Order: sequence, then C-alpha cells, then structure tokens
Amino acid sequence: MRWTRMRWLLLPAALAGVLIDAVAADAACCYFSAQNMDILQPAQKVFITWDPAKQMETFTVQPKFEGSALDFGMVIPTPAQPKLDEMPKEFFKHLAVYSIMKKREFPKSELLPVVARQFGAAGGGKGGGGAARDAAAPAAERAPEIKVLEAGVVGSLDYKIIEAGRADDLFKWLKDNKYSYSGDEATLNFYVQKKWIFTVMKIDTMQMKKNKDGSYAGEVTPTRFKFSSDKLVYPLKITQISVKDKTEALFYVQAPHKVDLPGDLTYQYTWVPMLKSSSKKPTYANLPGRGSEWLTAIEGQIPALLERANSLGFVFVQGQRPRPNAKGHIPTTMEWARKLTEGDINVLQGKAPYSEVLPNVDEGFTRADVNDPQRREAIFKVIRDRLAKAQQAKPAGYLVRHAPADDVRNLQQLLGHIEVGTFITKFRKIFARDEMNDDLLIIPARFGGRDDFSEYEEILPTSPP
Repeated sequence: MRWTRMRWLLLPAALAGVLIDAVAADAACCYFSAQNMDILQPAQKVFITWDPAKQMETFTVQPKFEGSALDFGMVIPTPAQPKLDEMPKEFFKHLAVYSIMKKREFPKSELLPVVARQFGAAGGGKGGGGAARDAAAPAAERAPEIKVLEAGVVGSLDYKIIEAGRADDLFKWLKDNKYSYSGDEATLNFYVQKKWIFTVMKIDTMQMKKNKDGSYAGEVTPTRFKFSSDKLVYPLKITQISVKDKTEALFYVQAPHKVDLPGDLTYQYTWVPMLKSSSKKPTYANLPGRGSEWLTAIEGQIPALLERANSLGFVFVQGQRPRPNAKGHIPTTMEWARKLTEGDINVLQGKAPYSEVLPNVDEGFTRADVNDPQRREAIFKVIRDRLAKAQQAKPAGYLVRHAPADDVRNLQQLLGHIEVGTFITKFRKIFARDEMNDDLLIIPARFGGRDDFSEYEEILPTSPP
C-alpha cells in the first residue's frame, strides 16, 4: 500500500491538533487519508466547565471541517488522562439558542394615529520549520517511552489515549501508526515536558456533506473531555502550528464565578467602554445586569483602563465590532454572561417562558374597523387603554428574544450540563499568531482588586451587532 505525506492542522477552538494522513484510494475507514489535500476548520467553539474545589475541568469540542480528505483525525493534549463522553449532536446550537441576547421592546399600535402609537413616553430602557527530523536511528537501543493508556470508541469516533515520555518517541509512534506527522516536533515536546496526555481521534467524512467538487463540509459529533487539572487552562500553544495569521475562538465557560482572560487579553477593554457609553443614554442611567454597580465599583480604575486600551490601539466605537490595532491584535469581547438560577432550569424544562410576550394592543381590530367613523373613537380608546395597562405593567419594556419553537423545546438537552449557582461567561477572541506562544489561562473575572459580578444578557444601546 502506498502512503503519501500527511498534513497537520490544529483545531483552534478544540485545542486539538488535526492529523491528516494519506493513503491509497482503497483506504478503509480506519486509515487516515488526505492525498495531499487540505483540511480547513472555519468555525471553532468550545464549552468548558471548571470545578476549582475538585480541580476538575471539562471541555466539549465540535470542530467544523471543510476539505477534500476522505478521513482524518485529531490529536488533543490534556494535563491528565481524560474521560471521554459523547454529547448531544446539536449541543452548541442549544447553547447558542439559550444565550440569545434579549432586547427591550414596547407595544405599538399599527392602527392608532401616528402621534399616539407609541408605548408610553419613555420609548426605551433597559508550521514552522519543525517538519524536518533526523532520520538516523537512535544512538543506543532503548524501549520507546510510549504507553497507550486506553483505546475505544466515543460516538462514531475511534480514539487512543497516549502517554509519551519523549517527543521523538511520540513522533515515531505517530509515524509507525500511519499518522505521518509533518508538523513541529518542538510543540509536541512542549506538552511532553509538561507530562500532558495525548488523545488521538479519527474523523469519518461519511458524517459530512459532500459538495459537488468532491470536497466535504460538516461537523463531527461533539465530545466531552473530563480531566483533573490544578488550573483552568486551554492548550493554545499547539494550535499555533497551523495558523497563518489569526484564528477565531468562541468560548462558553461554566465556573463558580465569572471568568476572563489575563492581562491584555481581557474583555474589560471593550466591556467597560460599552457600559459607560450606554449609561449616558437617558433611559439607561441604571444599567441592567448590575452594570452600573460594576462601573461604580471600579470607578477610580477606569481612567487607567481606558488609557491602557488606548495605548494598545483598542478603540471602542459604539455599535461596532472591535477593529485590529497596528499589530493586528483584536480585543476580546464578552458575548453573554449570567449567573444561573432555578429560573434558567425552568426555561429548559419548559416550565417558564423563553421570552416575555409583547402584547398585541391591536388584537381583535382591523384597519377596516378603524375606518368606520362610528366605531373609530371607541376602538382608539380601547387601544390606548391597553397601551396604558402595558406601560404600567412593564414601564421599562418587555425583554424579548426570538427562536423557533422546536429549538426552544430542544433546550431540554442542556439539562444536566448547566448547573444552578454557576456562572456562564461567553466570550470571543480572535487570536493573532503571536498571541499563541503559550497555553491560555482562564482566570476569575477581576479588575482593580474587585470581582466582576456584572451580567450581560440584554442588548445595550451601544452593543455591537
């Protein structure tokens, strides 16, 4: 059987190295095959949980691939031997629906004269060169420091969990087992020296949609990795090998507290200016999600924060996504944050509404009704009374969000995965290549010596799209 060189790709969101081997056209599902064709991963998302008391971390990954390989695989490093579990196939869709932002809306009449239509007067409110390798045999014979700790199947994915004492032994094992790794051996050594464990998984493109040009596109079954760790860490370093300029990652992190990224990776450079600019709007003097309290708590530190953001070239523009600075760095953005209550579980169970319902103050009437001179004023009075009643009930407006009914019903699949009393922080970071020289620590959200307790589930006047 003729083997050709494999390509290596890393999964930014999954923190997984992707192995793509090549084999003759008659390869079965158990071989890696790329035939020198690229695999791309255009979308990345990860759900992380962290229990600091038990020093237990999980991450669930579902990479999306596009490419021409018939089958390929992933290598995922973790600080300790992981336990693997299959997750619901549409797990990340459920998370996305669950975290749709709410918007303040106000009842309006399409039948009243224009001057009287509005709900009250307020109107608002709340690669490198590491591919080369010395082909010479080791100077002295010794047993390779490789141990396969576990092998099995999770969902539709075959996997092996490997312990490596030396990077060159791991490199050789990958080659001997038809993972013709041509990436950076130094990066393997980075994790070997930390005594991390490697999980190798196969991907079957039969799970994916085949395009007219013969390429494949699709997402594989999400898999959860559970392992012990003394800190909440995301192995970003391994991703750097396959990144040309930048890569985007969307994080959902569930922990006992709100989380952030350290140093200049923090989302406070975008979060605080957005809160401040929104608080200047007349109807948002008291920001939702305790945003006003957070600004008060760090009031004395805000000038320094904004000065540092300015020095980095991070300029906040109302209603716009952040732009890269002169170095191509883009600040992290917080996308959603909330401390979970029993109310959240009730929504998942269908016991509580997913969204507040905006009253239809025109219900029961038509344009023909109001065109009747004898009925018009009586109808207008009913509509005005309804508007007044709605304003009294919800003076700041109704918190509304929209999702298909089937998607809302399917939120029950998140039960058992999200926990009351924990904080889920959703944030997005576009990493430039030079921001990926080490693994990523995820830390408690703090600034100026204060814990960040602010939540974000409602669209603000200056929120980006």
